[in-house]
Amino acid sequence: MNLKYKVLIYNFLSFAVLFVLFRYILYVTVTMNSLYLSAIAAISASFLAPKFAVTKIEGVDKIVMKWIFIKGFKIL
Repeated sequence: MNLKYKVLIYNFLSFAVLFVLFRYILYVTVTMNSLYLSAIAAISASFLAPKFAVTKIEGVDKIVMKWIFIKGFKIL
């Protein structure tokens, strides 16, 4: 599988897991319109989800991750 496709899948899965988690937590705790709950969950998930990218390091394509809780980049 191409690294670009893996990165796309990793980005989607990290966003989707956080979105479903935040959506459920907000649904249980807050009584609000479901459209607003989804919007809040989407914004917070996109902000807190790790970002994956493909970079060329020493001539080799590698997957790197940047996350708000980690300083710098992490090579996977």
